[in-house]
Amino acid sequence: MSETRQYSVLFEPVRIGPVTARNRFFQVPHCNGMGHIRPQAEAAMRAVKAEGGWAVVSNQETEIHPTSDLSPFAENRLWDARDIPALRLMTDAVHDKGSLAAIELAHNGNHAQNLMTRAPVLAPSDMSLDYPYPKQARAMDKTDIRNFRRWHRDAAIRSRDAGFDIVYVYAGHNMTLPQHFLLPHMNDRTDEYGGSLENRLRLTRELLEETHDAVGATCAVAFRFAVDEMLGTDGMQAAEEGRAIVEMLAELPDLWDVNVCDWSNDSLTTRFQPQDGYQNDYISFVKSMTTKPVVAVGRLTSPDMMASMVKKGVVDFIGAARPSIADPFLPQKIEQDRIDEIRECIGCNICVMADSVGAPIRCTQNPTMGEEWRRGWHPEIIAPKEREEDALVIGAGPAGLECAMQLARRGYQVTLAEAGSEPGGRVLRESALPGLGAWARVKDHRLHDLRQRANVQIYTDSRLGAEDVLELGIPNVFIATGSHWRADGIGRNTLRNRPVMDAAATVLTPDDIMAGQMPPDGPVVVYDDDHAYIAGVIAEKLAAAGHPVIFVTPESLVSSFTALTLEQHRVQTRLLELGVDIRCNHSLAALDSARMQVACTFTGRTQDIACSSAVLVTERLRETALFDALQGRDLTTLELIGDAAGPALIADAVYAGHMAARNFERAADAVDRDWFRREIIDLTPEIPHA
Repeated sequence: MSETRQYSVLFEPVRIGPVTARNRFFQVPHCNGMGHIRPQAEAAMRAVKAEGGWAVVSNQETEIHPTSDLSPFAENRLWDARDIPALRLMTDAVHDKGSLAAIELAHNGNHAQNLMTRAPVLAPSDMSLDYPYPKQARAMDKTDIRNFRRWHRDAAIRSRDAGFDIVYVYAGHNMTLPQHFLLPHMNDRTDEYGGSLENRLRLTRELLEETHDAVGATCAVAFRFAVDEMLGTDGMQAAEEGRAIVEMLAELPDLWDVNVCDWSNDSLTTRFQPQDGYQNDYISFVKSMTTKPVVAVGRLTSPDMMASMVKKGVVDFIGAARPSIADPFLPQKIEQDRIDEIRECIGCNICVMADSVGAPIRCTQNPTMGEEWRRGWHPEIIAPKEREEDALVIGAGPAGLECAMQLARRGYQVTLAEAGSEPGGRVLRESALPGLGAWARVKDHRLHDLRQRANVQIYTDSRLGAEDVLELGIPNVFIATGSHWRADGIGRNTLRNRPVMDAAATVLTPDDIMAGQMPPDGPVVVYDDDHAYIAGVIAEKLAAAGHPVIFVTPESLVSSFTALTLEQHRVQTRLLELGVDIRCNHSLAALDSARMQVACTFTGRTQDIACSSAVLVTERLRETALFDALQGRDLTTLELIGDAAGPALIADAVYAGHMAARNFERAADAVDRDWFRREIIDLTPEIPHA
């Protein structure tokens, strides 16, 4: 059976209320850090997904009223009719590519801080905000509830007027008022909106009915519902109230979009959940209880699993957020028997991180994500070469692999030289650490592409010096020689007071651990002044191997950066379960053969920690010797890229390699002038609306 026939079930049209999706691929709502601030960028990003074959393309949570102000996060906004033109940019762009456009209406209750509007925060009951901010939400009275229902209905009508085909009622991720009313720990009301499940469900039922009444003749009404809070008996469970809610509302929505909550569970990283389709055990009952189509997610990347889920009656639609970010053309590649070309999501949540800091979306696997309008980058199209013929890329880490692949796609003759015995650089090394195996997909995708191309030569075990480079006679050289972790303890918290390092101390770095070197017997201190994922993973590796581990960090949390990727709680929990002794709020002061001296980051008071060795995770030093030696030599192009230019995330290295390939042979002044397009605030005086 051909792959096209094998997966033909995925390309059947499916009716959703009054509209029809051309296939079963459904990009569910996901945030992207652009929203109402950068509507042209968002529209272009969503349009590329429609072009890539996603039959339904959703936006993200869309604020319906100033009392649900999510500032400083750039979600969508539909407070009044003045927001319609910005949203129509997206619907027009998606329709132009033949897909349906969906909008996720949201009022976030106590999850909204209303920092910009300064409006009172609304909730089912009096309670604190869902943020460490000294402000409380007030219990909604009957007038508030009537107002909320009116706001939601008005927003649904505006959604229809903006061109959306599917309008969501949203009760998920522990982020929205409809779900807050459903949860007993948030709803202690004694009126008809509290108490029994039927009462707690009343508001959701009213929203679904009123949305149908308002727009149901032309728009499908979708219900996004978290069937399980993943808290066992401490929360809503799919087997109990989750199932009961589906049964009570079974035929009311035109579409069921089901998942688990909170967001950290719905978007689990591969570090803590390597299995694709991991939500199936929770959502598989839904389709048996309704005749309406069902969409679900679970970091689905395997076409075989997708087809199986449809054939087994688990879902009608293959839902995706992160896989659609990693490869907007995933559906088209399956349909065209190009499965080996799919950029599989690695589940790192760098996309989530960007939204968490209010920045435009990005992706480790797909460097064009978020740059479709800003830079005009397309994930599958790149300009052909101009005058030059040959390029040499030195270093086959993430930056070098991406640069070589894109240069080859442009038509250049590419030579890729790697000093090590195997390509991959830091991706190769880091993917061997606990929980990071999926990260190898970054190298695997690019190596597979490069090895199919006749215009690429790859050499391993090829450490080049300056004279070797010149002898090759290739005039265009891109240097991606990476970086290495420093072993002197200097980092962001020790720059002013540099640690005293005894030469007798046994000091290791992440590079040593990744190369297979393990500490000697006795306690080992992992000192983390990097605050990303590496120190936590190394501590886990050492503890699992039986080493007594003390984890020291100047921060108040372990691996604090991972809060942005929704992992921090799991990281710290795992280390505690492994018996790691965690010492927060202390920076490195001195290290000798028997102890590490640390200083309190608040008081400066010192204490000694007995240890036989230390793994220092502080900063990285750039490998620029070859680049420096080639400066001023007879080369047309000499460019430093990736960690060699600036150590950062793997996503940043891939992005740098991609940009270098895109900008090759462009005039420097044009590159500077066209850094990226900005969406400028309109200074036309606003006329107050009636």
